[in-house]
Amino acid sequence: MKTAKTLLACLLFWLGHAMAAMAADYFPPPESQGGWRILSSDEDLRRLGGVDPDKMRELRDWLLQSDQRNFAAVVVRHGYVVLEVERGNSAKTHTGRVASVSKAICATVLAIASEQSQQGLTYRRMRFSDAAFDFIPWAQPLSDPRKARITVQQLLNHTSGICPEATGAPNDWRWEYILGHSGDPRTERLAFAPGTGCGYSTHAFAHAALVCETVTGKPFDQFAREALFKPLGIERWWFQYYEGDERHGRHPSHGVGLSARDLARIGYCFLRQGRWQDRQIIPPWFIKETAAPTHEVQSLEMRWKLNPRIFSHGWELPALLNPESGRSGAGIPPDARSKPGSGGQILAFIPSLDLVVVRQTGSSGEWQFEEYLRRACAAVVSAPALP
Repeated sequence: MKTAKTLLACLLFWLGHAMAAMAADYFPPPESQGGWRILSSDEDLRRLGGVDPDKMRELRDWLLQSDQRNFAAVVVRHGYVVLEVERGNSAKTHTGRVASVSKAICATVLAIASEQSQQGLTYRRMRFSDAAFDFIPWAQPLSDPRKARITVQQLLNHTSGICPEATGAPNDWRWEYILGHSGDPRTERLAFAPGTGCGYSTHAFAHAALVCETVTGKPFDQFAREALFKPLGIERWWFQYYEGDERHGRHPSHGVGLSARDLARIGYCFLRQGRWQDRQIIPPWFIKETAAPTHEVQSLEMRWKLNPRIFSHGWELPALLNPESGRSGAGIPPDARSKPGSGGQILAFIPSLDLVVVRQTGSSGEWQFEEYLRRACAAVVSAPALP
């Protein structure tokens, strides 16, 4: 009996490694050409997907009961869609607003721009340690001289001091408002000196989109499509634009709409170390840096009292959530990166589990982001260790 159990353990161990190796060479074609491969039978879910079918059914039921919004949710394991739940929204075609998930996408696009710039492929060179406002000519003259000290990286990890959401200022309006030229003191003055505090800021990512435009010589939406969306086979999208006066102009911001299945492509590219087919799309250095905080701030985030250490380059580290925020990272692997967004949107990838977790609603409001991640991670069947 002991020999039989040992053989079974060895078989499961090597099967898990074999499936991970096979997944490493798989990339889904565009949805118009067939899209993601899907597992549906309990046997295939266990054997190929490495998941517990009963726990996946429980997750499906939980998703349907978690709120009343229309949504599409997708879970990808070893390159297979092992769960897809839809209520009103198509996982393939519904490109609703993904809210703050767009922050992680914006940071990723900016990393690609930075990498290309170091190769001499863009209009200007840029590193994340560079002064951000050197790439935002529309912001001159600066409404607060301290803005000159803000780095590109600080735009992405909520330590810039630019109009945190805690101020109550609207996130969307015209560029002269966003850039501090409208007379609103909340956008004119920084809430704190760069790098000395943590304030979750949607405005900072609008600035990041302009940095990308200057570096690449292309509007943010055009560069994002060419450098990230199209190489990954993403076929449907829309971008948010802000109007501006003659001085500030009309530019795309970082806001975007994508389907659940296409969001999963972005997470899957991260799992493959930024590679898609035979191309390196996302720089490996960026993926590595998203696994840890990218600043040294210790004070709690201003609005939600979040542990500031959860913030990386546009992505978040949910395992580091703190009790003061009312949210918990318990049961979430420490290497998980996620980006939740208002309305129950979320994009997450967990390298240790070869797992992508997505939900898209196009709506607004609170939701149990971490509970979704916990349940999805718990549904993964871990291969027994070799005896």
